[in-house]
Amino acid sequence: MAYRYLDHMTDAFIEVTGDTMEKAFENAGISVVDTIIDIKSVENKEERKIEIHEDDLKGLLYSWLEEIIILTVTDGFVGKTFNVKVTKNDKYHLVAKIIGEEINFEKHHFKMEIKSPTYHLMEIRDEKPVLMRFILDL
Repeated sequence: MAYRYLDHMTDAFIEVTGDTMEKAFENAGISVVDTIIDIKSVENKEERKIEIHEDDLKGLLYSWLEEIIILTVTDGFVGKTFNVKVTKNDKYHLVAKIIGEEINFEKHHFKMEIKSPTYHLMEIRDEKPVLMRFILDL
């Protein structure tokens, strides 16, 4: 599995891995959606795009997690397939294509609500494989 839940008393503490930085970001997106609803019930019907610019990788991860939460909870769109491209010039730039469908709570089986990501205990190791750890405030 490309992500797993670590022990935490009150929040979702998630560890993701990926062969590349892009794959780790994709797996982080999947882990957020699967924390909110049952991702296995989602079909690939529509596409959405997210674009983010940040000064550092932790800021990029935080903004990415926040955008996935907003897309799911506020916009009512649940992603299943994530295609992420990360580049760096003077800033980090993330462009993502997310394929999924509008939320249907009868079909998608709501699990829990996420308030926001946090910087607390956030970690990114740019190694092989890339490892990310982050907390989602429930």
